[in-house]
Amino acid sequence: MKKWLIAGLSLICTSALANTTLIHNISGYTPTLKGATQSFSVLVVRDGKVVATGNDDMLKQFPEATRYDGHGKTLLPGLIDAHGHIIGLGNNLVELDLRGMTSIKQIGEKLKAYSDHFDGEWIVGRGWDQTLWSSQQFGSAADLDKYVGNRPVMLTRVDGHAIWVNSKAMQMAGIDEKTKAPEGGEIIYAGNHQPSGVFVDKAEELVRKHVPAASEHDVKRALNKASEHLLSLGITSAHDAGIDYTTWQVYQEQAKNKAIPIRIYAMLSASDPKLETMLKAGIIKDPNDHLSVRSVKIYADGALGSRGAALIDSYKDRPGHHGLMLETYDKLRELMRLSFKHGFSANTHAIGDKANRVVLDAYEAEFKKTGGKLLRNRIEHAQIVTPEDIPRFKSLDIIPSMQPVHATSDMHMAEKRLTDNQLAGGYAWQTFLKQGSKIAAGSDFPVELAEPFHGLFSAVTRQDPHGQPEQGWRAEEALSRDQALRAFTLDAAYAAFQEHKLGSLEKGKWADFILIDKDYFNVPALEIRDIQVDETWVAGQLVYKRMVQKDDK
Repeated sequence: MKKWLIAGLSLICTSALANTTLIHNISGYTPTLKGATQSFSVLVVRDGKVVATGNDDMLKQFPEATRYDGHGKTLLPGLIDAHGHIIGLGNNLVELDLRGMTSIKQIGEKLKAYSDHFDGEWIVGRGWDQTLWSSQQFGSAADLDKYVGNRPVMLTRVDGHAIWVNSKAMQMAGIDEKTKAPEGGEIIYAGNHQPSGVFVDKAEELVRKHVPAASEHDVKRALNKASEHLLSLGITSAHDAGIDYTTWQVYQEQAKNKAIPIRIYAMLSASDPKLETMLKAGIIKDPNDHLSVRSVKIYADGALGSRGAALIDSYKDRPGHHGLMLETYDKLRELMRLSFKHGFSANTHAIGDKANRVVLDAYEAEFKKTGGKLLRNRIEHAQIVTPEDIPRFKSLDIIPSMQPVHATSDMHMAEKRLTDNQLAGGYAWQTFLKQGSKIAAGSDFPVELAEPFHGLFSAVTRQDPHGQPEQGWRAEEALSRDQALRAFTLDAAYAAFQEHKLGSLEKGKWADFILIDKDYFNVPALEIRDIQVDETWVAGQLVYKRMVQKDDK
């Protein structure tokens, strides 16, 4: 039988291609700045940039070019993930991964096995999701103590908006029944009015501040791990949604040394104590377009899964609870004003309908007072928006930065959390496009898997991996294949001020592209999710190749 293996990541060469390269025998597709998706069978690259696309007539026009046979495969522009967490992904690849665990017992056993071979002080993991358990209730410190009680454990929820810790961790953090949750955070209590071990949103910091900070070495390791993984999935550029000061320093050093394998558009974390220091350093634009830093990530509310998303009406499955605003209206305006002052865009996390409304109000007021409307500001997620607020994105020039796979992973949970009325403007991709908004699509890795074809599949079908529901969940908001590809390429590039350099294979732009094993535009919709990347090229150079190995029967 055949077994597919991922080859080791090829290092990007520092020298330019000696000759023009002509990739032929392909089914190529690219969105264009003019709008229409173009098809081609030949791509010509010189010095890392696109010279031309066309048909076999170009073989005669470039007789001296080095030819590369695409073996009839489909070629697309390199995919852009407009919202992810690169260092978080890298860490997730080396730390305790709890994604998909279906019970506390299963998590506990994996934690115990990990602990037996772990020689550090704090055990850190990520990926649990209580909505996958039969109880659908948060776990407790006592649940973790049964498996690891002699060292502190901190496990982050899959969405990053809650942590679950053991008793040793609470002891080291000095947390007891007298501890108060900060504004914008919640401590979940057990029946005896003691902290249960679960801390939501800003309450996480009560524990997190006691965990040793990542070193520059840790960040570099995570960057390399994540880059290798993303390139293997066909992602050549990623928007890093909220970096701290250490990561900001490492990214600049690595860019200077030409040691960033992918392209990164990084947003400064508004919660970092050194935000102003980073802003005063100004916009960072690497001449090779491997690093761009010109925006700030602001956090308005929590997440739907942990009931931290801020809602106008209360949660259907928790009456009286409206979620959490992580910043006040005045603080949001202050952070926007600070960003605009330094020429940085303000990209604000908002999931619930209340958070989206408050954030839109803050943008509108700040635009009138200080300007900044032309900075391509974004709302990250824009998941639950009232129908009357959706047009405000267009009138205020706010880009909805949305993650299609969230809709299909959230749909069952969302219907438990929210009423039909609250969902009326939920995950409303087609509505946004019809009013003229550009959608910057991503995955929110490592909250979701970084797999971009999972996102493209969700965008087109609004179905789970098994093709359910048969007609798609709220199918009127599904995207066409053209629209979905554009959201993961050219419109994502637009959201980073890079549409004239990235996102499509047009003359003069970087030759970032992928070869895939199926024709995205012509396979049955259910097969989009399973498309595999055979090759990834960045600036006209092959940086990843999937190999085939035949096993003996």
